[in-house]
Amino acid sequence: MTPTPAPLAFLCIATFVKGEAFMQTCKAQGHTVYLLTEQRHKDKPWPHEAIDEIFYLPSESNDSQNLDTMLLGLAHTMRRCHIDRVVALDDFDVEKGALVRETFRIPGMGQTTARFFRDKLAMRIRAQKAGIRVPRFSSLFNDGALTHFLQNSEAPWLIKPRSEASTTGIRKVHSLDEAWAVVHELGDKRHTYLIEEFKPGSVYHVDSLSFASKAVFSRVSEYLATPMEVAHGGGIFRTRTMAPSDAETVDFLAINDAVMAAFGMRHSASHSEFIRCNHDGELYFLETACRVGGANIAEMVEAASGVNLWAEWAKLEIAAAYNQPYSPPTDEGHYAGLIASLANEIHPDTAAFADPEIVWRMHREHHIGFIVKSEQPERILTLLDSYMHQIQGSVHASMPVSAKPTN
Repeated sequence: MTPTPAPLAFLCIATFVKGEAFMQTCKAQGHTVYLLTEQRHKDKPWPHEAIDEIFYLPSESNDSQNLDTMLLGLAHTMRRCHIDRVVALDDFDVEKGALVRETFRIPGMGQTTARFFRDKLAMRIRAQKAGIRVPRFSSLFNDGALTHFLQNSEAPWLIKPRSEASTTGIRKVHSLDEAWAVVHELGDKRHTYLIEEFKPGSVYHVDSLSFASKAVFSRVSEYLATPMEVAHGGGIFRTRTMAPSDAETVDFLAINDAVMAAFGMRHSASHSEFIRCNHDGELYFLETACRVGGANIAEMVEAASGVNLWAEWAKLEIAAAYNQPYSPPTDEGHYAGLIASLANEIHPDTAAFADPEIVWRMHREHHIGFIVKSEQPERILTLLDSYMHQIQGSVHASMPVSAKPTN
């Protein structure tokens, strides 16, 4: 008789409140769950029934101080607690998780591989070397190299932080002089940014689960309003799942698999973004992250497929730790769409949105949002378009994006 393997101890690192289903799944399967978060989240609605102990980092400290505090605190904690696996639940936690693994020799993604899922410059260099199309780009390290890039590429350009999440801190510039003005404004932070050609086109995201270096579940979706358009243009965020049989779906799955292979993905959830450019119709890689997609995309994927990405991520991490096989979930094959917007009211009245296809409603102050599910993709598009006009004509609000670099 095969002996029952000993329970595992997971350290989950979370800069924001998320990953509840991951922790609940680990606990339900008999494992120990530790959570490392910031003091500012002490009173947030964590799933305490699934967490054995919570460790808090100061919220006001700078990054280097926090990392030193984190390692020292964990060193003391590990004198009485064993940790088998470290899981970063958010973009901002990927580097922390890799540092903890490297320091305490815990299995999993190390710092070099983690860079490919966090540092946008590392992503582009690695993808380009693997033969994956990326928008033309340059680091900001060297004046001569930057001048050559600007003189031999096409405006407009995007100046992006290498390690921020989503569209935070992105600046769009339209001339050589404007580009240099922004670079000079960055000052001593310029090495933490990159510049790339802006490629107009349709943007898509692929949300995947990988096990044993292979994507075992993936859903392709199309942004109807990209995060960039929403953050910088005051639009309404919309995305919808695509049919598995679409020719475009096959193309995006192929490029996503190529990215995961090039970046050394083994066991994790991932959220990757690609663009089909208007000028040449080709697919270009934009960025990826080794975590479940944010902005309620995970809820949309679950509505369409029946698959909870957080829970399945926990299951595959457990299987990998035990060196056991993992059986991926079956996709139910439905269609879903997500719409979300800032609202000019604290608690918008959503009674007018009463279609039976609504399976999720956003409950967050100064926000309005819905997820719809249908057997017909055309119905999803019709509902998202209708809701967009209703929201625009009633409670839509927008917030200007700061043009200044963050300190």
